[in-house]
Amino acid sequence: MFAQRTAWQLSSNKITQVLTQLRESGEEILDLTESNPTRCGFSYPSEEIMDALQSPCNLEYRPSSQGLLSAREAVCAYYQRKNVEITPDQVFLTASTSEAYSFLFRLLANPGEEILFPRPGYPLFEFLIDLNDLKWRTFPLVYKEGWHVDLEGLASEVSEQTRAVVLVNPNNPTGSFIDATQRETINKICGGKIPIICDEVFEDYVFDEGLESFSLVNNQENLTFVLGGLSKTLALPQMKVSWIVVSGPKDDVQESIKRLEIIADTYLSVNTPAQNALPKWLGLRNVIQKDILTRVRQNRDLILGQASSHLSCRVLDAQGGWYVVLKVGQRDEEQFVLNLLEQDHVFVHPGYFFDFPDEGYIVLSLLPLSDVFEKGVTRILNNSFPDFFKGS
Repeated sequence: MFAQRTAWQLSSNKITQVLTQLRESGEEILDLTESNPTRCGFSYPSEEIMDALQSPCNLEYRPSSQGLLSAREAVCAYYQRKNVEITPDQVFLTASTSEAYSFLFRLLANPGEEILFPRPGYPLFEFLIDLNDLKWRTFPLVYKEGWHVDLEGLASEVSEQTRAVVLVNPNNPTGSFIDATQRETINKICGGKIPIICDEVFEDYVFDEGLESFSLVNNQENLTFVLGGLSKTLALPQMKVSWIVVSGPKDDVQESIKRLEIIADTYLSVNTPAQNALPKWLGLRNVIQKDILTRVRQNRDLILGQASSHLSCRVLDAQGGWYVVLKVGQRDEEQFVLNLLEQDHVFVHPGYFFDFPDEGYIVLSLLPLSDVFEKGVTRILNNSFPDFFKGS
């Protein structure tokens, strides 16, 4: 009766079962996995956000396959403020980055062909691959004074069935950016024949104020699709606006735009009020991001300070995003997370959730309120690591 592509394991895992039981019993859980910014106590410019939805133009329907010109111009202005010049013709609006991925998978790959993804990476990708009848393959990120794309590993994974390479910049959850040298080598590996899909939803969230991120927007050497959206850029996941920016060799870009226009026109998924509001919303970027960047940086500094005295627990280097990765030794991750839940009422992600290649990683969100984050980190470090592991 049902399609094979939806034959997922639907039963909840042990961690989810324990979490549900504790919550139903009324126990207070320090949730250090929370990634929904609207539940993290940030102060939004609510009046300005809502006023942007009051346009009388919302009562008029003007379907456009790429999205309203005014909305696409707002995306161009967003990049211009980052000293990157693009044109509205390069921009396609979608309702989410998940939808953007699906559009691009339909554009680039036939059923059964392969898309390459970074490992570790976000688990959503596997569901998108299944729903688009494609094959999942990964290339490794390696850790050496920070995470990096294993360029030799990427080259070895490319095959005749590879139809796109997905980059996440900065990667989720490792927080590692693609730099200019890596981009050059990745372009050579792709050789003008394999498109790049670069997810840059976290690109504005840099840990070090002095570090400039490196975008693949306007990558001219290879057909490239850069993804962004309000879910992270403005911490407004409920507003459902994302975008694709197409760049690369002229002929490849023109052919992509022609085909994407038909795909996007088939769905016309982005609602009119959100498109009309987009110019004003993107103008609030600095106001909204200021509090989030402050929280993310403070929480990261806090855990760096507290973990520095624990030899068996190391905060791994990262450059940006909303997450922090801890290496906690060669432990059974699931049991470690269960112990934290049952004994300390602290909820964290096990590394296998993000497909880390071996055991001993946990992942924490940097978005929770600082007092919640500090209390949770203190319990993790004080109750999970014996005193003899502590440094002098």
